[in-house]
Amino acid sequence: MAKKKPIIFSIDDDPQVLKSIRADLRNRYRKDYRIISSQSAEEALATLPELKNRGEEIALLLSDQRMPEMKGVDFLQKAKEIFPAAKRALLTAYSEVDAAIKAINEVQLDYYLTKPWNPPTERLYPVIDELLEEYAANRDFGYSGIKLLAYQNHPLTHDLKEFLAGNLVPYRFIDPRNQPDEAEPFLNINQLTEEDFPVLILENGSVLKTATISQLATAIGLKAEAQYDLYDVVVVGSGPAGLSAAVYGGSEGLRTAIIEKLAPGGQAGTSSRIENYLGFPNGISGSELSRRAHAQALKFGVEFISPAEVNQLTLEGDYKKLHLNNGNVLISKAVVLATGMTYRMHPAAGMDDLTGVAVYYGAATTEAISCSNKHIIIIGGGNSAGQGAVYLSKFARKVSIMVRRSDLSSTMSQYLIDQIAAIENIEVLGHTEIRSIVGTEAIEKISLYNNKTKESWEDSTDVIFVFIGTRPNTDWLDDNILRNEKGFILTGQELTQHPDFSKLWTEKRSPMSLETSVPGIFAVGDVRYGAMNRVASAVGEGSMSIKMSHTYLSGL
Repeated sequence: MAKKKPIIFSIDDDPQVLKSIRADLRNRYRKDYRIISSQSAEEALATLPELKNRGEEIALLLSDQRMPEMKGVDFLQKAKEIFPAAKRALLTAYSEVDAAIKAINEVQLDYYLTKPWNPPTERLYPVIDELLEEYAANRDFGYSGIKLLAYQNHPLTHDLKEFLAGNLVPYRFIDPRNQPDEAEPFLNINQLTEEDFPVLILENGSVLKTATISQLATAIGLKAEAQYDLYDVVVVGSGPAGLSAAVYGGSEGLRTAIIEKLAPGGQAGTSSRIENYLGFPNGISGSELSRRAHAQALKFGVEFISPAEVNQLTLEGDYKKLHLNNGNVLISKAVVLATGMTYRMHPAAGMDDLTGVAVYYGAATTEAISCSNKHIIIIGGGNSAGQGAVYLSKFARKVSIMVRRSDLSSTMSQYLIDQIAAIENIEVLGHTEIRSIVGTEAIEKISLYNNKTKESWEDSTDVIFVFIGTRPNTDWLDDNILRNEKGFILTGQELTQHPDFSKLWTEKRSPMSLETSVPGIFAVGDVRYGAMNRVASAVGEGSMSIKMSHTYLSGL
């Protein structure tokens, strides 16, 4: 986030004097500072909290002493509570110099200037230069992006952080318990209490109390409303397969929309490092790959509808109707199902109560900073667990990988096993399971079990990350989309072996390789039975689905 120029703020109720001081300040300082002004002390005082919320910095407050609403010294004293680092100077008549000097001593003003100050090169600029040099030598000009004020151990906090991170929106997280000095100014000027958390302070200075994902989505410019009545292709899900389908659909001139309930990238988007994707010898993070694909899709005119979730898919002749959780309905000629996988929940007692507080599914990149100098347990031995462990080891004091098997050799790629072995603060605990956890706002203790020695014991940890596998996100589909016993969508040749295929398939031709039991509805990526479960293959299937959509559309 680029740093904004700090502000020089002048206040005087006399419009001629204000015009003059503003012109002189602009002539000298506009290259490095923004010059703003006000004729009203009360109006200026009301503006300061908004500037603070926006992450602005005020370098200098220059106020007339004799104003009808309040004295300049009173204004500057109140302004100090909001911008304590700002330099403060009085504009005063020569006859009031004694009063100005007294104010400097009593309320620690930095200086006073007498009217008139002509010529400014002798009577204005030397004083202002000195004040600004002192200010600049001691201040960082601040962060001007979104700020999230919330307690770390609140489930909504994690949801908001995950949404911001997933949508690649820069933000600063401030926990009032752990960062009281940083939080206090925002709490005071906005009169915030614990009941208002989580609070989002946006770039424009506006404040969202008890913020929700829906409010946040609107604030960052996402749209859950469809732009058109009819689409050629609608893609459900924006993991690598869905993004690939959207890019190819848009680039080939099809009116394409993509529906996403959280953020682009899917589970691959949360990966700290993808090291075996073609063309990136040094690896690439899932979020960066998603960002590039998202930008590419927008370039080709793809419409993103997010956050929105499809609750039902119905048919009306050759048209497919996608019913969203917000009540909207999208109509499309062809549909690409790229809904991916959802994490399996851990069955240990107490795990659900602490989910989003100290137990997380995936989310290694989102919660990494909050894990600084803590002990972390990672449950699972697949590649996602390994990537999470490597990334979190940069922040955590210690990372313990717990697996039911003796080691990682049968479940994790060798390159990750080698990396883990070389990192001192990672340990692998074989034959180890968590039976239960106890705690409300934090993990108080955990019960562990060795499935080889049958030994049980209690231990402690700060945070748990769960990577115990996934299941296809297909519960929302009706029975006209055939799936196997585990919920994976059947396509192509696999369909013909299902006993209900002949009852559902309405075409004389055979289904295409990625086509489901409903003509014109395709399945790609991890949600499809027989998928390769690799980013490269998902991207390939996404592009193939558009070629097959063209074939289907040409036959309508």
